[in-house]
Amino acid sequence: MLKTLCFITLWAIIFTANAQPAFKGGQGALNTFLSQKIVYPEYSRQNCISGTIKVSFGLDKNGNVISAKVSQGLGIDLDDEALRVIKLTSGKWIMPAKYSPVNIIVPIHFEADQTICGIDNPVNTTQAITAYKNRQLLEDEVTNYYKAKYQGKIDTTHEADIITLKKLLGFDDKFISDMLEQANEKFHQGDTDGACSDWTFIKNIGSKHADQMLSKYCK
Repeated sequence: MLKTLCFITLWAIIFTANAQPAFKGGQGALNTFLSQKIVYPEYSRQNCISGTIKVSFGLDKNGNVISAKVSQGLGIDLDDEALRVIKLTSGKWIMPAKYSPVNIIVPIHFEADQTICGIDNPVNTTQAITAYKNRQLLEDEVTNYYKAKYQGKIDTTHEADIITLKKLLGFDDKFISDMLEQANEKFHQGDTDGACSDWTFIKNIGSKHADQMLSKYCK
């Protein structure tokens, strides 16, 4: 489900007058590495959103990624995923003998799977992005409620309203199962931080399905 839903085009622009750092194995190896690590984010997958996200970052003398940020994005979950996979390249760069600061820009193109989206029903990306941003306010209402509930700082007599909101957002068993699959893939990639973020989100929408993983791997 997770890897077959995207096609990624990648290239790097390195701004430096000195010898350039190189990804171990070359540009082809970088493309392969990133394409294998991409986990197409749930909202964009379900809403068939495609787009190009540009990530800029530096490298320290040991080839570790530093100061990574989205330099041009859509303001949705594709931004987060592009940034996540770039961070996974940390330590996989060969640095020139004489270190000098560099700035690398990698544009990552996500293309939704048209066999699922349907070519006869084109997606209005602008509307989908606006809906995503509006959705975040509702998601925050749910997660803030459960965070406060776990701390004993909320009036639970209004939980029925939160449950109704969860149904509106589609936070059902299928959604949780998809999130768990997404988190588990990140964990198996060695991205414990990314997995813990997903597991925490599952907990903060009132589910106990990730509690065991949070207890074992996330401190």
